Amino acid sequence: MRRVLFVDDEPRILEGLRRMLRSQRNEWDMAFAPGGEAALAMMEATSFDVIVSDMRMPEMDGATLLTQVRNLYPQVVRIVLSGHTELSTALRVVPVAHQFLAKPCDAGTLRVAVERACHLKGLLSDDSIRRTVGALRDLPSLPRTYEALTQGLADPDTSLQKLAKIVEQDVGVTAKILQLVNSAFFGIAHSVTNIEHAVVYLGINTIRSLVLSLEIFRVFAPEAPVPGFHLESLHTHARLSAYIAARLPVPTHLTEITMAAGMLHDVGKLVLAWKFPDRFRRLLAQAAEERLPLYKVEEREHGFSHAEIGGYLLGLWGLPYILVEAVALHHGPNRVPHEYFDAVSAVHVANLLAHELDPPLPEGSLENDTMPSQEELTALGVGDDLAAWRAMAAETRPLVAQV
Repeated sequence: MRRVLFVDDEPRILEGLRRMLRSQRNEWDMAFAPGGEAALAMMEATSFDVIVSDMRMPEMDGATLLTQVRNLYPQVVRIVLSGHTELSTALRVVPVAHQFLAKPCDAGTLRVAVERACHLKGLLSDDSIRRTVGALRDLPSLPRTYEALTQGLADPDTSLQKLAKIVEQDVGVTAKILQLVNSAFFGIAHSVTNIEHAVVYLGINTIRSLVLSLEIFRVFAPEAPVPGFHLESLHTHARLSAYIAARLPVPTHLTEITMAAGMLHDVGKLVLAWKFPDRFRRLLAQAAEERLPLYKVEEREHGFSHAEIGGYLLGLWGLPYILVEAVALHHGPNRVPHEYFDAVSAVHVANLLAHELDPPLPEGSLENDTMPSQEELTALGVGDDLAAWRAMAAETRPLVAQV
């Protein structure tokens, strides 16, 4: 049974939540705290899976409370409820909350957010990784991304479109921008996965505040290099996969989300290189020695791979479920049924097409990692297109190199 803690300084709000969620009593063990101090005391006495906190509370507001929760109980999913959209508020909460829901929040929205967040834990069996990923406030980015954004923001003639071009070259910055724009702080009624649209929604002032915030924007600076891992290569592969994925025949309404998933599909590698460099180093060495794809060695040694780590993080951050699924399953698309050639299938194929053009050596060989069979593709309605896709990928590669 899920254990969920709700925090608000107004008794009538807590009582309203209790009544609204009465139907969940058989599925959730719910507790209600009248403020931050009470919440921390309850968490010290009892373990919880999720905390849902109001933002504006006297004495200890939601950002302060969730900061302490992140530090003390990083495995707990942190959701903030807020009826206010000030940028300063958003910037304080973004580093410490996984998801943001607008007040008033209906029971259905809240139930889905809590259940999805709890379900994600099933992707990972390693408690240390769950705790570390749960504590992440940002993702590292390329040094040149920070420099390019700083220069662009200093130029009064810089357009939002130019800033978007800079953002979409970087895996970490893309993930953080999509997390923020899909939060309740901006009141957008639909999911946003197109980076240019995201940057336009946020605006130059918000982007500038993000870049200047050390809590959110962090340049990748590993203490020691990880042999077999190259940050520039990861980003080049991510961009190539994204461009290829966008040109594969998914339904039109899935094109943007498929491209975003292609860009973010290896975000789990970024987490491993940054937070678990020794573990990542050993896995890469094993993959190279045995001439196996990295994910096969990861699954054999730990029961999951960087794909699930990336999906877990993006899911915690509240990105659209279709995107999370495509990232988590990009090495195992057959773990879910498919009625047509969808985002999961497209990102899987795009990743393989990109690797065919730039094999991931010394990470491992692709000899045991093949495209879907002709029969599988035919069943999805795209059985005769593989040769054309390879030609398209080859044509796409120079476009990525020019960026």
